[in-house]
Amino acid sequence: MSFDPLLLFLHVAGVVVWVGGMFFAYVCLRPEAASQLEPPPRLRLWRGVLARFFTWVWVAVAVVLASGLALILRHGFAAAPLYQHIMFLMGLVMIAIYAFVFFTPYAALTRAVAAEDWKAGGAALGRIRQLVGTNLTLGFLTIAMGTIGRLLG
Repeated sequence: MSFDPLLLFLHVAGVVVWVGGMFFAYVCLRPEAASQLEPPPRLRLWRGVLARFFTWVWVAVAVVLASGLALILRHGFAAAPLYQHIMFLMGLVMIAIYAFVFFTPYAALTRAVAAEDWKAGGAALGRIRQLVGTNLTLGFLTIAMGTIGRLLG
């Protein structure tokens, strides 16, 4: 019995949570919150939204990494096709960016909101926005690699 379908489901589900969440936050929530809310409620909103989202992202990262490794190692890392190596590397870069966001600008946002330092909070949120934009782009490129990367040969 092969566990490949289960591993693939877990992998895709984790990607949907992570990349889909970034898409929603970046493309839908961010512009609307910026147009309707002044800095104090907007920064409080983002602190709360990100607290919930980042909990799920940690789970998604663990699931995507574990299932991806299991899928790539089923035939051996050296035997995996080039597109899988590229996808794996891009995923590691995305994880590094996410960890940086969580431990640096998100931590700064949390401290700024608690201290009601709206200028520092805005700066932290701006940095998060930039890095989420980068990770969202990498996420779409990684999805492309996973779905059409076979065409590389």
